[in-house]
Amino acid sequence: MKKVAIVQSNYIAWKGYFDMIRMVDEFILYDDVQYTRRDWRNRNKIKTPNGLLWLTIPVDVKGKYHQKINETLISEPKWAKDHWATITQFYSKTKFFKDYKAVFEDFYMNVTETHLSQVNYQLMTIINNILGITTKLSWSGDYTLVDGQTERLLSLVQQANGTEYISGPLAKDYLDESMFNDVGIKVSWMEYSGYPEYTQLYPPFEHGVSVLDLIFNEGPEAINFIIRDKKAE
Repeated sequence: MKKVAIVQSNYIAWKGYFDMIRMVDEFILYDDVQYTRRDWRNRNKIKTPNGLLWLTIPVDVKGKYHQKINETLISEPKWAKDHWATITQFYSKTKFFKDYKAVFEDFYMNVTETHLSQVNYQLMTIINNILGITTKLSWSGDYTLVDGQTERLLSLVQQANGTEYISGPLAKDYLDESMFNDVGIKVSWMEYSGYPEYTQLYPPFEHGVSVLDLIFNEGPEAINFIIRDKKAE
């Protein structure tokens, strides 16, 4: 039995994203698809005393309407130092910031990567290590890509020797589940309700922020707040 998920890379994603990574045996980064503006590829939210704040990596999109995520370049080299200054400003007083400061500071102060996909991947790897998630990360480009929306996803699962495909709920609008059933691959739909609240600065509580918020506030216990309470379903 092997569970597979196929999702675009996100910048310092929220806890539900890492819950999906935790649940599968292989997480395929699907960055061979078109980059979408005002999405989660290059931005996420953190908490501040004045409400939620977007941290956005500036990328080169002018005139590049059909570029893929893995082709998207970062347009401002100062972005990382600016983001780290903001993260430090609003999270330095959390209980566990000092425990994880070094690893994130090292990344943000020294990153030279110019491709958005690679920045997302490097941060995902750091966060997985902190959370104790050992799921294999791979790229859709590691496999042969076929035409057709459902056909391509099914082919990727098959090439990865998957027996179960875990999909985000938005895919219900387009995924032809019968194609998976016809070849004996189970489709399961990710559910994002039932996450327990954790210690968080600047009330009211907000689930939909970067996982950095959870890590800095709960430290070694963070993984326990990524596992949903199934009784809430």
